[in-house]
Amino acid sequence: MERIKGVVAGVDAGSTAIKVTFYDGTLMENYIEPAGWNPREVAAGMLAKAAERRGETVDDIARIYGTGYGRVGLDSLTKAVTEITCHASGAACLVSGVGTVVDIGGQDVKAIRVDGNGRVLDFIMNDKCAAGTGRFLQVMANALGLDLSAMASLSSGGDYCPINAMCTVFAESEVIGLLNRGTPREAIVAGLYTSIATRVAAMAARITICPPVVLTGGVAQHYSMQKALENELKLPITVPRDAVFAGSIGAALLAWNDLQRGGE
Repeated sequence: MERIKGVVAGVDAGSTAIKVTFYDGTLMENYIEPAGWNPREVAAGMLAKAAERRGETVDDIARIYGTGYGRVGLDSLTKAVTEITCHASGAACLVSGVGTVVDIGGQDVKAIRVDGNGRVLDFIMNDKCAAGTGRFLQVMANALGLDLSAMASLSSGGDYCPINAMCTVFAESEVIGLLNRGTPREAIVAGLYTSIATRVAAMAARITICPPVVLTGGVAQHYSMQKALENELKLPITVPRDAVFAGSIGAALLAWNDLQRGGE
């Protein structure tokens, strides 16, 4: 079948960041900006600027597929697609042969078992509680007097202080109490990552974890999170360079495949 020319876009409207991927069948371009108070406006601006760099307009984009927490509020979408489907497709593009995807985003945690082609076989999702999400880590970082980047790079040096609460409000109180007792921040951070990893691993085990395991989402950039999850799963975890773009990449690939088939 002759390839249909054109460019498509995938938009992942997360709770904290908007990710946009442009794809023309050969080249892939990724962009990211904070979601801010008006994600719809941010996404529209990103699409317009990215298209302009290519000498085009938004109207020239053959298909725009949207996913993520805020996808229902996006303008100009050709189609809205579930996060599960997009993250599976995106992870399979980033890591050949992926068996399980663990995505830790700003508002939810997902574990997805996929086949060799990135098709979803099973999944489980925690979207009712902030425990273990990027939002949870942001609140804990604030309690520790750190920004997220500083928290992500803080090494425990082997010290570890268990965090018993996973409810965001109770965990924040526990962290403040530990600080007041003189517990080193490094040990508290190590305890936080371990507590999250324990919860995520228990959730993921319910879908039967198949290696290789790929970690995606904004929290994938936290090396300590990767190591803590590896320790809990007893498996190596791959964090691809563009892990944060897995959702938008998956949406763009689905849009491209539909364009080639001529489907809706």
